[in-house]
Amino acid sequence: MALLSRIRLLPLCVAVLVAVPTASSSPRQTVGATPPSVFVSIPLTVAKRQHHRRPSLRIRAVRIAAQELGTPYRYGGMSPGGFDCSGLVAYVYGKLGVSLPHNAAAQYAYGRPVDRNHLRPGDLVFFHGLGHVGLYIGRGRIIHAPQTGELVEIQSLAVRSGSIEGARRLTRS
Repeated sequence: MALLSRIRLLPLCVAVLVAVPTASSSPRQTVGATPPSVFVSIPLTVAKRQHHRRPSLRIRAVRIAAQELGTPYRYGGMSPGGFDCSGLVAYVYGKLGVSLPHNAAAQYAYGRPVDRNHLRPGDLVFFHGLGHVGLYIGRGRIIHAPQTGELVEIQSLAVRSGSIEGARRLTRS
């Protein structure tokens, strides 16, 4: 008789074990509920999809230019071995598929004009009668290749405020 009772209890034990919720199952499951093979797993909260947007062309330009900080100025230079001002800008945007001439005044013809009060990182800022160009990086600063004997550096626009000729915003076209 004891064996018969055990055999009758076995299906009940199996049913209870199958129906008992686990840490990974829904908290709404209870003893005696439908067996797990019938459950449809529905998360209680749906995670927001994160759209990983690629940084803008201008932000990528600033990042590339920042990698060249400390590179020596070299007249006519357009490579990590040495840059002049327009060579740095042409090199940076060239790495992003935007072809620019190696001349600050000629670069001024590209993109669209931007008011100084609306500068965004990656905009080109021109100085000294279009004889010099730097890449705006935000917070009133540029990255540029200053002159012979100096290195690619970050400089405040306030230092050059009287000599700013204009700014241009490039877009991929």
